[in-house]
Amino acid sequence: MPILEFTAPPLPHYIAGGYDVLPKGFKHLNRRDIGVFDLLVVSFGCLYVGEEERRYEVSAGHALILRPDRHHYGYEGCKEQTGAYWLHFGTEGAWRATDNPSIEPPSESRVRNAFTVHTFSMMLPQFVRLTQPSMLYEKLDQLIGLERDSHHNWARWKHQLIFQQVLELLNASLDLHTVLPGANVAERAASYIRMHYSEDITIGSLAEALNFHPVYIARCMQKELGCSPIEYLTRYRLEQAKLYLLQTDLPIHRVAEQVGFTQPSYFSTCFAKYEGLSPRDYRKRFRIRP
Repeated sequence: MPILEFTAPPLPHYIAGGYDVLPKGFKHLNRRDIGVFDLLVVSFGCLYVGEEERRYEVSAGHALILRPDRHHYGYEGCKEQTGAYWLHFGTEGAWRATDNPSIEPPSESRVRNAFTVHTFSMMLPQFVRLTQPSMLYEKLDQLIGLERDSHHNWARWKHQLIFQQVLELLNASLDLHTVLPGANVAERAASYIRMHYSEDITIGSLAEALNFHPVYIARCMQKELGCSPIEYLTRYRLEQAKLYLLQTDLPIHRVAEQVGFTQPSYFSTCFAKYEGLSPRDYRKRFRIRP
């Protein structure tokens, strides 16, 4: 499978991104030479995408980067409802697709002096099973959450910082043997939470499901994801709530129930804490009506 090798600096840069829940039968757009890289990450279901003569089944926990200079298309419709992140990025630097990535640094960096900008190679798999999918989903959620503020300079800067973390996670997936035990535990815990977020999850039930001590799980998640299991659960529930608020007409108390909150008032309090406005105001401000 080809590896995309980028010479940096300049670093690849984020352009735009989003998350879609695609209906059964959906086919990826038929496009040619779009001029930007298109990263697809599937969280559930499966996308069937072709690039020139190659065909890819991008199932849950997999990522595919479509090249800017090729024809890509959906060769088959989704067989089930599918959740997929999409992210467009570009680069002003050199890049190539190769089965034999460089070991030597680029020739211009070999002559070293105090004023030389030393370039290096960034390796990204074009198609890969992610070693830590939940961590990547978390970063992509953060990127998409900033889209509504993309007109601010601080948001565009933050976009680029988080995007570099996305690239790091993609690079780490090149070698399935590099994941540390603690990262594995954090990933398994995050994956369980994402699958059961609407249920009554406690640190005890999480520990029982994973067969690890709850303190160890919490320590691993804090180190790898920067939050406790309950914080992760709350954040994920709120991300799902935002989709319900923008994509359905469900009343606020029903949205709360759908994502696992038993008390609508507590849901509204948590939502306002993380988003800076109430669920009702969020729906009014960001929902795009036909």
